[in-house]
Amino acid sequence: MKYISTRNKNYSCTAAEAIRDGLANDGGLFVPETIPSLSKADFEKLCEMSYEERAAFVLSKFLDDYSYDELLGYTKNAYGRFYGEDPCPLVNVDENLYVLELWHGPTCAFKDMALTMLPHLLVGARKKTGETSKTLILVATSGDTGKAALEGFRDVEGVDIIVFYPSQGVSDMQKLQMRTQQGNNVYVCAIEGNFDDAQSAVKTIFNDDEIKAKLLKKNYKLSSANSINWGRLAPQIAYYISAYCDLLNFEEIEFGDKVNFCVPSGNFGNILAGYYAYKMGLPVNKFICASNSNKVLTDFFKSGTYDRNREFYKTMSPSMDILISSNLERLLFDISNHNDVLTKERMEKLKKEGKYTISKEELAEIQKIFAAGFTTEEETKAAIFSENDFDGYVMDTHTAVAMSTYDAYAQETEDETPAVIVSTASAYKFPSDVLEAITGERENDAFKATEKLNEETALEIPEPLKGLKDREVRFSDVINKADVAKAVLDYIDRK
Repeated sequence: MKYISTRNKNYSCTAAEAIRDGLANDGGLFVPETIPSLSKADFEKLCEMSYEERAAFVLSKFLDDYSYDELLGYTKNAYGRFYGEDPCPLVNVDENLYVLELWHGPTCAFKDMALTMLPHLLVGARKKTGETSKTLILVATSGDTGKAALEGFRDVEGVDIIVFYPSQGVSDMQKLQMRTQQGNNVYVCAIEGNFDDAQSAVKTIFNDDEIKAKLLKKNYKLSSANSINWGRLAPQIAYYISAYCDLLNFEEIEFGDKVNFCVPSGNFGNILAGYYAYKMGLPVNKFICASNSNKVLTDFFKSGTYDRNREFYKTMSPSMDILISSNLERLLFDISNHNDVLTKERMEKLKKEGKYTISKEELAEIQKIFAAGFTTEEETKAAIFSENDFDGYVMDTHTAVAMSTYDAYAQETEDETPAVIVSTASAYKFPSDVLEAITGERENDAFKATEKLNEETALEIPEPLKGLKDREVRFSDVINKADVAKAVLDYIDRK
């Protein structure tokens, strides 16, 4: 299978090359030239498999220069690091309502589902393409991607990783997880600004030939662990298909019955993975895109205009505090019938003017499969309180955004299709906010809040978060966004 750029479909490469490079030379995102399909017989086979086998099977459809056995080895290694019997259990919380828990990995966030896999895929890609240069992974994070990438690539041979995060835009737990990261090939740095500032600065480096030339002199080539890298996005497709198989195994649905997925979304990678599963043949009624007060995606799905020229809000769901959703470019490319020229024009317009508008026909096509809504801070708190009070289920702030958005959608549409809420983090990643929502009392010390939340709910504290407060802080740098390139080059000079 060939991979093409969203901004130049005449440029093609193999899956291994796409994973190795992360981003196309023209600034576009790699996408598969065609989407493979799954038959009913495939779903029957998948239902009999473990999650590791399901993930390898799905990935084998996209990554044809990797063997199934090779991919199965990767998935067993990656998901063997998760705690519990199932890497992503599907939990029934109410009639026809389920929660897909994607946070049982080493950093207690859904990013582990892909970022425990990506290092294996990248090392494999380097070998398959004969790459002799070292790989420098650059990551901009709104909280969870950073720690998951650092943990995944820690001490991986031939790879170094630098993570940039907004200094005031992540939770205390997220920040401490990154600042205490171990490994001889890692560097973490805060940026004065928000996630979009960090993301834009990193993207600029990828498109700067002068910086890339300087890195090459040091024998380094750039790649990405953000969901702009296909090797990061592809593993996420598997858990949507796996959730459907679980529903079949639970005898809650029959094959062909449609399901709704409600996904908290900021950078649009998670929900886009579901869309690719749908394109493969997953029976989906609606993908409900859930936003917090930074509702740029909600407005886009309702109006067809993407406009980042708006007030930016810092919320209790910081991983969604994003106004530039990079992965939306892949959806635009798909719904425009692979019109690379139009996609490039829209991305340039977004960069220069901060907005673009799609056609009415394209919007109508998108709205056939996507719905959208947003949740205020008070509604997020109310969702956490009510779900714990009525169902005894404890959610983090991002999952609560999805739950609240889904409740509003269901009431408005009276849609009774079985629904899956995609849960993206452990409640203990945001203990102060969750505790306040449940008890009405605020405890700003994250570790005291963790203890109190555990006492209040009896929810088990994940093993990876135990003892976090006693770990040594290794990284405390805070820089201006204009100095990101200098920070990258300084790190390489120290190596």
